[in-house]
Amino acid sequence: MSTATATATATATATATATTTTPTTVTTPRTVERLVQGQATSDGAGVKLVRVLTQNLQRRLDPFLMLDAFGTDNPGDYIGGFPDHPHRGFETVSYMLDGRMRHRDSAGHEGLVGPGGVQWMTAGRGLVHSEMPEQQAGRMEGFQLWLNLPARDKMRQPAYRDIPAHEIPEASAPGVRVRVIAGQALGVAGAMQREVTEPVFLDLHLEPGADFELPLPAGHNAFVYVYRGALRIAGTPVPQQRMAILANAPQADGVALVADAAGARAILVAGQPLNEPIAQYGPFVMNTQQEIFQAVEDFQTGRLA
Repeated sequence: MSTATATATATATATATATTTTPTTVTTPRTVERLVQGQATSDGAGVKLVRVLTQNLQRRLDPFLMLDAFGTDNPGDYIGGFPDHPHRGFETVSYMLDGRMRHRDSAGHEGLVGPGGVQWMTAGRGLVHSEMPEQQAGRMEGFQLWLNLPARDKMRQPAYRDIPAHEIPEASAPGVRVRVIAGQALGVAGAMQREVTEPVFLDLHLEPGADFELPLPAGHNAFVYVYRGALRIAGTPVPQQRMAILANAPQADGVALVADAAGARAILVAGQPLNEPIAQYGPFVMNTQQEIFQAVEDFQTGRLA
């Protein structure tokens, strides 16, 4: 979660304003390949979470490596936070719905993310960071997404950017509000852009019965995770706390979804696959086992970051 360096490709508005546009028509929407139920687990110092995108889905959902969802009113489930730990070779995107989390890292970056805010950290060649709650009570809810870096960028300089809630652009259509974290939707460019992986990260707020369409290249991998209510994608029901992996049919030109009678909130994530080898050992994601051995050695000898 971080301050951007000059090499980070990013755009942001000083104040996020809702822009109303006419949705672009999707003529051949993607179908649902399968539904995934996340696995309850814990990480850091005992933080309870649900791992939705697990390691066995990394090839299928390339360039995305992991998605964790967390949400609780019990401070005992999150108060331990995520003390110092290393990363190398990818980016972390932390999106908070409720609560406050403090980021500090060995590259000198520090930031506090609050409700509706995002922290986008590029680990690159490596750093050690912590993510600790700055509250003793109340609700903590959000997501952390891991986005892979191409081989050419895995050893780049670490970077970090805080994006407060008011800097995340919003778009709207009848019955729909979209927070555009990355990529674009309804003609609105998101807060972050990436040239190689071309990630799309949207937070969708749909009123009962509202529909939303987004054009997507057929080769991009995509999924939808419903965290409130329920919706349908090409006729397939997607209930709360389920991830729908979208099929990559060559004739498909986008995704179309419709909220159920109670409405829905969901995140939609898509990106251009890297089609490169993935070698992972815990917090290190590289292309070869030799690079993993080097990352571990660099961490153990204090050369990370």
